[in-house]
Amino acid sequence: MSVSKPFRRTIRQFIDGKYAEGGRWGYVRHPQFAAEPEHYIRAFEVIQKDLMELFDFIEPSDTNLQCYSYRVHELFMRTCIEIEANFKAILTENGYARSGDWNMTDYQKCEASHLLSSYEIKLPVWRGAQHTRRPFANWMTGGSLSWYQDYNAAKHSRHGNFERANFSNLLDSLAALVAVLSAQFWTENFSPSSGFLALEGSRDGLAEAIGGYFRVKFPQNWPINQRYDFDWATLRITSDPIQNFPY
Repeated sequence: MSVSKPFRRTIRQFIDGKYAEGGRWGYVRHPQFAAEPEHYIRAFEVIQKDLMELFDFIEPSDTNLQCYSYRVHELFMRTCIEIEANFKAILTENGYARSGDWNMTDYQKCEASHLLSSYEIKLPVWRGAQHTRRPFANWMTGGSLSWYQDYNAAKHSRHGNFERANFSNLLDSLAALVAVLSAQFWTENFSPSSGFLALEGSRDGLAEAIGGYFRVKFPQNWPINQRYDFDWATLRITSDPIQNFPY
């Protein structure tokens, strides 16, 4: 049995394997789908702009992956904080609640709702072989995320773990943020002129991600019984067209 209503802040394949063909993506813009999504997009675009400036000093290349600096550390911290903000929004708006401070054990619940382990993110300009990243791949087997562990280490002891805030971990965190945003909003950036999403079926199987720089490959392995199956044109005029994911 497939899913008859979209979950809040959650995009998925439809029963035929497509994501957005034929205007079905319209649920992403429904006011009940997400609270103020444009603010999360804007925060990402500021981070991406700073990454582009960092590329003026660190060439996107395999040979620079272990390079670290205060600028890399700063951007790494900001990116991971933004990832946490998105996870909190997903969980909160879907009705998840737990007393105390949330951590990666809570955030990992989004693997069940968003299949983040299957997202692939590509840097379009890169010298070498490390241009494509699957930042949540370890979640497929219940494992931990080394880049997030390094973020916590460098956050709590910058002096003792400064080298863990390196270029490779920064790029993994950026890829993770792109994946989390893509898993919520497809390629919609919520600008006033927006209304067109990236075409499916490109030659390399990737779409232009939110922000216009990274490329993203969306999961093609959603189980049939977990895919969306609804007519949005009919569903959208009902009083409650969006549902919570049962975390």
